[in-house]
Amino acid sequence: MTDIEIPLVKDRGWGYRLLEIFPGSLALLLFIIPIVLSLFNTLLAAIYIVSFIVVWFFRFLNMALRMIQGYSRVNKAVALNWQEYLDDVDQAETKVDHYKDAKNKADVAHYLNLQTAINSNQTKLNSNQVIHAVFVALSVEPYEVIQPTIEAIKRSNFDVKNQLVLVIAYEQRIDSAHDIAKRLQQEYSDVFMDLLIIGHPDGLPNEVRGKGGNINFAAGEFDAWVDNRQIDPERILVTTLDSDNRPHPNYFLAMSYNYLVADDRRHKSFQPVIIYTNNIWDVPASNRVLALGNTFWTMLNSFRPHLLRNFSSHAQGWAALKDTNYWSGRTIVEDGHQFWRSYIRFDGRHDVIPSFVPIYQDAVLAEGYWRTIKAQYKQFRRWAWGASDIAYLVTKGYLTPNKIPKLDLLGKAIRLIDDHVARSTTPLLIAFSAWLPMLLHFGNPDNLISEQLPLIITRLQTLASIGIFLAMYIGFRIIPKRPKKYGLGKSFMMLIQWFLVPPLTIIFGAVPAIDAQVRLMFGKYLGFEITEKAVKD
Repeated sequence: MTDIEIPLVKDRGWGYRLLEIFPGSLALLLFIIPIVLSLFNTLLAAIYIVSFIVVWFFRFLNMALRMIQGYSRVNKAVALNWQEYLDDVDQAETKVDHYKDAKNKADVAHYLNLQTAINSNQTKLNSNQVIHAVFVALSVEPYEVIQPTIEAIKRSNFDVKNQLVLVIAYEQRIDSAHDIAKRLQQEYSDVFMDLLIIGHPDGLPNEVRGKGGNINFAAGEFDAWVDNRQIDPERILVTTLDSDNRPHPNYFLAMSYNYLVADDRRHKSFQPVIIYTNNIWDVPASNRVLALGNTFWTMLNSFRPHLLRNFSSHAQGWAALKDTNYWSGRTIVEDGHQFWRSYIRFDGRHDVIPSFVPIYQDAVLAEGYWRTIKAQYKQFRRWAWGASDIAYLVTKGYLTPNKIPKLDLLGKAIRLIDDHVARSTTPLLIAFSAWLPMLLHFGNPDNLISEQLPLIITRLQTLASIGIFLAMYIGFRIIPKRPKKYGLGKSFMMLIQWFLVPPLTIIFGAVPAIDAQVRLMFGKYLGFEITEKAVKD
């Protein structure tokens, strides 16, 4: 398919609008059903509510298991000798037999990867031929936020001088961004293979203000850099970073390895685990819980490849990015949308490969408590705007000629709908639906079903709370050591903060998702609102 761009608002017909209305309408229906059933048939209402809760009870248990697996896998991944594995790939034919009788899982996987590299028909590359292009988006963030990111890239266990190009994509409309980009160019010009600063002009036609348009414009300039040096696009792997993203020292080694051993690498994206702990001790308790919750979500999704999508920082080959005309400048969720662009462009031949070597990011922190809370809400609402991809996927997948396997497309569409509708409905239904039959059966004292339902649901919720205790344990294991500026009381707060989980899942989970879906229903399209990033001295 050649046209993979989101249609402009003026070009969205009634069919596209109906699909934009669909997720919010489905969420509303899920809210209405237990109310109606509670009014007219409490038995059916109880069956509906209990069935819903039981399904989610087992989903939560599965998520808890995946979270443990993800945490374990991250620890193992960062401890691997990635340089040794890369050297093996360069000599795959002679090294593969060394791992034939391997016992541990990492070496067994490495053995299979070496076989894939040997039998692959794609361009043969050595590890020293892979060039990493790192796009760092910069807008209103201060120097104190982005400079540690550049330092983290510099300190990588990787030959950044000969194999890494840093692209600082800044917004021209923001004077401070230009000044910071120039300062970084002066300070780090001799560190990397090259350091490009590219200003994104304001007001380009058919573009939504935001990161997508910024890095998309920078990609066009970078393409000229590649052409001038006559570099094969297959050699280049692109990672996109926000200004507060700090890759683990082994990140680029691991990504080189994953890229080289991937079968059909052009049709792959590579997703690291995102860990929101850079400033975890500095943010309010609510934001700490949410940041760790986001971390656990990326960990568990790494073990659910059928659900894995590009999220936040991710990597993709330059050849594939050229085929998709880089990123979209028409959406505020360019990360997740890039998966769907690639999926549509390549007729369903696109997958996301998990990489368990993490990238560390900041939890949301603005100047002042209430500005921090507001910024956190807007961030979750922006993520929830991914519901807009439902109309895009169905339109491009089913209503436009293509060769995408329709059964695979159906599965992906159902999961996408389930993800966004569950986000807006599940916390509220779990919290309140059990009380509806008792409140709405209008004084029928003999209706034991409605009276017992809250007790049944409460017991299920109590059992499901095992996930919170697992989160507490893993949370204490992954956060950095407590800074000296904080006393033991801060560690105690790290413990009791987990009692905030139930209300937070509603306030920052369901409410912003409903907000986004209602706006989408009425055509009140969200613009990109930059998440303020403050630094606490």
